[in-house]
Amino acid sequence: MKPLDMNDVKEYVNKNIVDFHCAKINSLSKIDLKGILKKKNPYLFKAKNLNVASDLIRNLLDAFLSSSEEKLFGDFLESLAIYISGITCNGQKSSATGIDLEFTNKHIHYIVSIKSGPNWGNNAQQKRQEDDFKTAVKVLKQSKHVKHIEPVLGICYGRSKISWVRSAWKIMGQNFWYFISENESLYIDIIEPLGNEAKKHNDLFNKEKEILINRFTALFLNEFCNAGEINWKKLVEYNSGNIDLGNPLFS
Repeated sequence: MKPLDMNDVKEYVNKNIVDFHCAKINSLSKIDLKGILKKKNPYLFKAKNLNVASDLIRNLLDAFLSSSEEKLFGDFLESLAIYISGITCNGQKSSATGIDLEFTNKHIHYIVSIKSGPNWGNNAQQKRQEDDFKTAVKVLKQSKHVKHIEPVLGICYGRSKISWVRSAWKIMGQNFWYFISENESLYIDIIEPLGNEAKKHNDLFNKEKEILINRFTALFLNEFCNAGEINWKKLVEYNSGNIDLGNPLFS
């Protein structure tokens, strides 16, 4: 592999982390209160004794934004890994379904699916990833130019030994970043530039979020509260009311 200049990596992170923060802020403008009320568990909110409208709205938004943020940052880490492998071994974005990165090192052709963290996907999604690996390997074996193929599930953070799982090598944390760079300290070195100007971006995000909480609280009070008290019956009916007595299942 070619050596990695950390100044190039830092410059890439500084430039592209802004897109992550902007995407976070833009995601706030796309949230619809009634839309997320249909997706989240009203029974859980009641069990947590969330009887203050603003507290319920804050919890609702935090739960929604957490999954959205993980996806956005996962996309950033994927792009960073592809950028680094592009420098070290001419890696490039793969066009194969379910595969993010392809590169060749020491006469081995690697196909890599990148996940941000170890707790990704349910059983069906993991099975689909396994099928994608098998399909990609089968297609590549038809090429005369590719002799040795290794499928890899690369996970950006977490601590576990390298293992063979669902038709691919699972490589996690430091091992993954070393795998694409042969730099033992890369997994630590990339943390510093991630924090550059983070406070400025987070302050702006939090300001917009507080405005959204206030707006959604006013809407919630008007739609799902009686004299300031949450109407749980109406909220649960909105979230889950769909009785279909005409269905043969209930006959």
